[in-house]
Amino acid sequence: MFTNPILSKKKNVFLYILAWFFISAIYIFILNIELKISIEIAAEDVVFIALLFGIGLFLWYPACFLTPENYKPFKIFISHILGGIFSTILWLTIGYFIVVSFLPPSNGFIDFFNKTLVLRFLTGMMFYFLLIPFYYIIIYYRTLQEKISNEAELKNSITEAELRTLKFQINPHFIFNSLNSMSALTAIDAERARSMILKLADFLRYTLANNEKEKTPFGEELKNIRLYLDIEQIRFEDKFEYVEELKSDCLSMLIPNMILQPLFENVIKHAVYESLSKVTLRLKCGIKDSYFFIAIENNFEPGFSKSTGTGIGLQNVKRRLELIYGIPDLLEVKTEGNLFKVCIFIPQ
Repeated sequence: MFTNPILSKKKNVFLYILAWFFISAIYIFILNIELKISIEIAAEDVVFIALLFGIGLFLWYPACFLTPENYKPFKIFISHILGGIFSTILWLTIGYFIVVSFLPPSNGFIDFFNKTLVLRFLTGMMFYFLLIPFYYIIIYYRTLQEKISNEAELKNSITEAELRTLKFQINPHFIFNSLNSMSALTAIDAERARSMILKLADFLRYTLANNEKEKTPFGEELKNIRLYLDIEQIRFEDKFEYVEELKSDCLSMLIPNMILQPLFENVIKHAVYESLSKVTLRLKCGIKDSYFFIAIENNFEPGFSKSTGTGIGLQNVKRRLELIYGIPDLLEVKTEGNLFKVCIFIPQ
């Protein structure tokens, strides 16, 4: 923050020097042509302009130090009045010393200097009180940009943390129920228990291996869903069947990692688990209005519409899609007769 913005970039230094040359040329022109001052005196007087521009670079530091965050407005005002007087006197003293000591003044320069002393003092004060507000504007702009950047970084951190929380909310009942089923199967069907253990291990291995990925191809995500359903099929045997109606071009589409598992878990928990008749899970996908959509359908018994579920799992998926894509309502839930349908839309 304490780095002078004029000195921070070569381009700014060049523009500052260019401004000095431009103002110096205008100053010499006014003195020589308009006020009939000799060109020698006008050229010597340019030393004061160069020195004034040099002092202007150091005025950045009192502007950084005297801020409303550190001092009261009245104290800032008084400090700048004193600072303007001090810097102006310093400017005139050093400038006069340089011209007299290092540039033997031409005839009439000292007389010209004395006659314009009041005007020079007012010029120095005016320069001070023009440059200080300019520096304050830069400080305010930098502070604002830093605040916006920090807020954006904080927002991204919060969003990332929320996304991680939503992504890894795997229903612990699935793990517990799978372990209980394995325990029961060990005594009556060791081979099925072994198959279930291997599939659960592969499922969890995929989950851990991809926990840092934000998106993954639909085909890869589908492999893990099949593992999940295989495990549930061992638990529920013939209580449900799984049907895929997919197009080959769907498999390469990128979708948020682990976005499908909560949807299938919702069906298992609220339809298969509570249903007395066989449930058919149907997975469809396609392109619609520049969106890649994935639809999961399942039937349910009449009179048991609540078993379709619209709880935390679906709300988490909806919220996660909104955080990733910045678009609301990318999850659609509807019931048609005894058919429950969940559809997610992925912007392309």
